[in-house]
Amino acid sequence: MMYVVLFFLAFSLLLYVLLAGADFGAGIIELFSSKKNQKITKKTVYRVMGPVWEANHIWIIILIVILWVAFPYFYNIIVVSLHIPLTLMLLGITLRGIAFIFRHYDAYKDKSQRLYNWMFKISSLLTPIFLGIAFGALLSEEIIVTDTLAEFTFKELYIDSWLNIFSILTGLFFASLCAFMAAVLLIGEADKTALKIYRKKAATATVVVVLIGFITFMYGYSQGLSFVLGFIENPYAISALGISALLLIPLWRSIQQERKVRTRIYAGLQVFLVLFAALISQYPLVLFTSNESISLLANTAPESTIQVLGISLIIGGLLILPGLFHLLKSFKMIKILERD
Repeated sequence: MMYVVLFFLAFSLLLYVLLAGADFGAGIIELFSSKKNQKITKKTVYRVMGPVWEANHIWIIILIVILWVAFPYFYNIIVVSLHIPLTLMLLGITLRGIAFIFRHYDAYKDKSQRLYNWMFKISSLLTPIFLGIAFGALLSEEIIVTDTLAEFTFKELYIDSWLNIFSILTGLFFASLCAFMAAVLLIGEADKTALKIYRKKAATATVVVVLIGFITFMYGYSQGLSFVLGFIENPYAISALGISALLLIPLWRSIQQERKVRTRIYAGLQVFLVLFAALISQYPLVLFTSNESISLLANTAPESTIQVLGISLIIGGLLILPGLFHLLKSFKMIKILERD
């Protein structure tokens, strides 16, 4: 049953990165657009994502619950050591949700709309950055796990663990990845006027993702981080990353040919391969602290708890996934069953 739990853990992470990532990315694209293009993007985002945006965050809730129930030791380290970036991330999600609602449904259109617009755009950028920072902190070897807290300062325990170059670069990488996914999604929803805009945004985002990803990787290598060194030595991780890079060629051809289905499939595969490479490189080691590498499977919950959780996830998946598919299909978030 542990494999069932691990599957839903990875599946929830993938769906959150894909769906919420594209959601965040739409705000990032809007932020880095001219006033004219911002209006076009705002209308497109509301039309495409408006009916389904609240469903995206269900996956991070499931992810957190699985970690809390099945992997309490790992969960405890994360929420204690990284409580600052995680709190800022949750604050960003909340402010973004407030701004999204009020800038569309506010009965009175006045100067407050400017506040809502800026709140939406800035939180769309900062939220994925802090999420990426939290993930980068797990690999940065800066987290201190100790029973003698008095020996360390607050800064050493709760700030240096995430406020470091590698974690920040990881945060910027994830934000650029969100912009890339949003641009690809919006290409499939754009009319002839906006199509050129999103093509350009997709090209820019692709370059930024590759550039920041390369810088992050090389910095980690120069610092001798265990995650990066293990990544290089893992043939599955390298192969997955290489395939993801090669998919840029058919992806860009699909964009030029306006192939909506193929474009989303290629982009989704790229994100899946990047996540797969990151997770498989040193599995089950997913947390690298200042003095040790901690396995996700260390100090797991009792077998009886894992059994109940696994059964609950299977039942919940059978109930939720068909409904989610229907929701996304109804509002054309996915086009798998349509002609390309």
